Amino acid sequence: MTRKQRRLTLISLAGVVLASAVGLVLFALSDGITFFTSPSDVLAKPPGLDQRVRLGGLVERGSIVKEADGVVRFAVTDGKATVPARYVGILPDLFREGQGVVAEGKVDGNGLFVADTVLAKHDETYMPKEVVEALKKSGEWRPEDGDGPAPETVQR
Repeated sequence: MTRKQRRLTLISLAGVVLASAVGLVLFALSDGITFFTSPSDVLAKPPGLDQRVRLGGLVERGSIVKEADGVVRFAVTDGKATVPARYVGILPDLFREGQGVVAEGKVDGNGLFVADTVLAKHDETYMPKEVVEALKKSGEWRPEDGDGPAPETVQR
């Protein structure tokens, strides 16, 4: 074998090893991938019974029902569609009606979202004090009317 042929063989072998490693990593990660969906997406195209999804939206007002055995039933809405959900466990402190939520789990055959993880999102009106001051200086500050405190009063 000439020097050029050895070099080409070594480069080809390294390429095959690299491609195999990338393929194995992607295969291993495929089980851990969870797609983010909205309630409208879930109702328009329901995921498979064994497919894990992340359902994101707002907790619908008046939908939280806490049962004696630790089961919490609630509904997640995006303003256009609503999906009923069920969760067993301790909920985050920020979980309440009208608040943003991301829940991980599966949709059962009846269209009920069975969550095994619930994450409450911080209020969307939050803005750091520095950003509020910069917006006020530029004349672009437009405080929104909402249920919570004004954004400039929220501190980290």
